[in-house]
Amino acid sequence: MDSDTLGAFQKQLTCSICMNCFLDPVTIDCGHSFCRPCLSLCWEEGQTPRSCPECRGISECPNFKTNTALKRLASLARQARVAHNHSSKEQVCVTHQEAKGLFCEADQTLLCGPCFECPEHAAHSHSPIHRAAEESQEKLLKRMGSLWKIREEMQIILNQEAKKTRSFKHYVALRKEMITAEYQRKLLLLREEEQLHLEALEREAKEICEQLEGSVFRMTQYRASLKEMYRELTGICCKPDGELLQVLANVLEMTDLAETQKPQPVNPELTCWPVTGILDMLNNFRVDNLLSQTMTIHHMSLSEDGDDASVMFRDEHHGVSRQPQIVESAVSWGAQAFSSGRHYWELDVTQSSSWILGVCKDILITDTTISVYSEEACILFTKKVNNHYSLFTNAPPYIQYVKRPLGRIGVFLDYDNGTVSFYDVCRGSLIYSFLLSPFTFPLKPFLCLRTP
Repeated sequence: MDSDTLGAFQKQLTCSICMNCFLDPVTIDCGHSFCRPCLSLCWEEGQTPRSCPECRGISECPNFKTNTALKRLASLARQARVAHNHSSKEQVCVTHQEAKGLFCEADQTLLCGPCFECPEHAAHSHSPIHRAAEESQEKLLKRMGSLWKIREEMQIILNQEAKKTRSFKHYVALRKEMITAEYQRKLLLLREEEQLHLEALEREAKEICEQLEGSVFRMTQYRASLKEMYRELTGICCKPDGELLQVLANVLEMTDLAETQKPQPVNPELTCWPVTGILDMLNNFRVDNLLSQTMTIHHMSLSEDGDDASVMFRDEHHGVSRQPQIVESAVSWGAQAFSSGRHYWELDVTQSSSWILGVCKDILITDTTISVYSEEACILFTKKVNNHYSLFTNAPPYIQYVKRPLGRIGVFLDYDNGTVSFYDVCRGSLIYSFLLSPFTFPLKPFLCLRTP
């Protein structure tokens, strides 16, 4: 075949996109043919409707079968081109000056006839270059088809992911509205609960005040009646002996009755109303294993002079303190001192009726005598008054007219805002809050369990 005929033949088998011989050719609706990879890349953006790269005709079907006849002709055209180019330097063996027509699969090299007969290649598998190239093309086309299929699948996933992204952003905006509404609803419910709590406190306080006022009235009346009885008994004591002896039995019975009618003091005690969600919120700031596992034994005295309340711990070998209410106590100190942030911990006072706990200035714990003064501490403690254990706080000393906790007590330190709060964990209620100015020194937790 002369060069003009070969050129005309190859032109008819050339893809107008890549300007090479057809590679896995397909013929679209308008009749034009292209390499499948070229057409795939041309249509990769997925524009619809898809148009022919040559005539711009609309192609309805995106998937086409390989044009096998055109593929065979394209293969022949490539072989003719290779035969025409055998005279090129790249296709001529330098050693034997013959055209390279074979391919060694083991060494992946091109060989001429004499090279093929050499001992180092004799045992290897060989095939004509055009056949090896066609096989390699088929392998590549299969690999390309697999890659393109994965790419199309990825496009579907990509579209889903983009849709999911838009949906997610919309959901986030919607969830923000839901969360805002939920907190507003919770605030509303807490305000309603607060109002009910305050109203209940007001009613209960009014009832207890009436009981206290009644108790004051009864004690005043009782005291006045005792005075009159005392005056009457004074007169009886001055009666003649005979008359005194006749009325003595009645008088003693009357005094015995008066003693049994002695009014008992009222121990005012308010109901501890739970605060919804307070412990869940505080547990966000929880610190576990806060106190040292080792408890040291001290002689302890609690002094309350006027508006001052202080605690003094003395080493048991240091001697007995002269302060009032001296008892032996086991003290456990915090493993660390806090100088910032919010911290919450719980202490178990189940095993003791008399205890002191809270936070105090970070002092030298190794001293034999440790004094904690009111201005350096926030303390909650129990004390027995009239055979009844009551709660007290310091700075200044306040009696807490609420039920004494029998289980765990929660302590919440908000260092930066200068507040310390105590909670009855079992009831989920507030015991007392110190609303102070911001602290200027580190605070260390402690627990003191006193012997009865």
